[in-house]
Amino acid sequence: MNIQLVESLVSAIQALSPEERELLNEKLTEKSSWQSLRLQILASTQGIQQRRRSQLLETDIDNIIYQMREERDQQLMVGLFPSEEK
Repeated sequence: MNIQLVESLVSAIQALSPEERELLNEKLTEKSSWQSLRLQILASTQGIQQRRRSQLLETDIDNIIYQMREERDQQLMVGLFPSEEK
């Protein structure tokens, strides 16, 4: 532990005005953006699940991946051979 650093931070904090200390406290206790975003996502997920009455989505992931690859291949072919239309 860096005792000198901690002591200098304490001195700097004690030198702050009450308004500056309040701002510092807000910044230190503020949730990081990813945490608040995570809470929003969880709330949205719960809302969706309630609307769907907890029914899971019936998606075929293999079909989705196949479709994405086909679309990507189509885009690549158009990029490589612009004169030929598929």
